[in-house]
Amino acid sequence: MLSLLQNKLIEAMKNKDKPTIMGIRNIIGKIKAKKIDKGADLTDEECLQILNSSAKQLKESIFQYEKAERKDLADIEKFELSILEKFLPEQLSKEKVQLIVKETIEKTNAESIQDMGRVMGMVMKEIMGAADGKIVKEIVQEELS
Repeated sequence: MLSLLQNKLIEAMKNKDKPTIMGIRNIIGKIKAKKIDKGADLTDEECLQILNSSAKQLKESIFQYEKAERKDLADIEKFELSILEKFLPEQLSKEKVQLIVKETIEKTNAESIQDMGRVMGMVMKEIMGAADGKIVKEIVQEELS
């Protein structure tokens, strides 16, 4: 994942695309910081978790900036999010997530909302960032109710 980001950074530098350069450098910086904290190379899963976390933070920032009527700041965050999303897996449709949740419930013999944590853990591990956790949570609650 890191090598892909570095290749994209080189490409952006050749094209003199300053906003993209800044966005990719920010992503690489977050990954390298986590790598230093861990003291070892990160797996692709760990890199994806960092990207998902960053995307979630950017979406929240966009929401807050738009709420405060700061379109200028929201636009900057939207641009960075658009760069970040190029490196995230394609998002699953709600129907596909529902299907995965139903299969997981059957596998685990989950019967009530008390089994939600177990189901959520398995589903989130299976989809690995390909769907928003809020959507997954809503579907799991709906299916277990």
